[in-house]
Amino acid sequence: MRKNLWAPWRMEYILSKKTKECIFCLGKDETQDKTKLILLRSSLSFVIMNRYPYNNGHLMVAPFKHLHAIEDLDGDMVLDMFMMLKKSMSILRTCLKPEGFNVGINMGKAGGAGIEDHLHIHIVPRWNGDTNFMPVFGDVRVMPEHLEDTYNKLLPHFKALKDD
Repeated sequence: MRKNLWAPWRMEYILSKKTKECIFCLGKDETQDKTKLILLRSSLSFVIMNRYPYNNGHLMVAPFKHLHAIEDLDGDMVLDMFMMLKKSMSILRTCLKPEGFNVGINMGKAGGAGIEDHLHIHIVPRWNGDTNFMPVFGDVRVMPEHLEDTYNKLLPHFKALKDD
């Protein structure tokens, strides 16, 4: 018996104009931050939600400067990105109550980087039992909360950091 899994929000992506532009090269215009899912900007880096997450609350921290390797970061950038990582994890703990995290940097195609040319850190909240048979048998990932709902839940906490 055939069963349907409905994901109508995917149609926006399917029909959208694809671009070769780097999603991490933002510029200074903050008017599109909600559309681009940006939660926080510092002077050197920013926190952005992953539009195609592994799990709810999947965030990324990236430098504004288009760099592709850790070795290209200067000391201030390293400190800034790790402070953003630390703050992001604290907010995720408060808002989503994960039982663990995967934090990682994929560099190069062989290293699993989907976007090879712009360094970024993944922060993936994890819960016991958050994996199931769907990705294995159906090549489908089940997300329990809509991306915009998660963004709206996290944003006030990130705004409070910016206002400090």
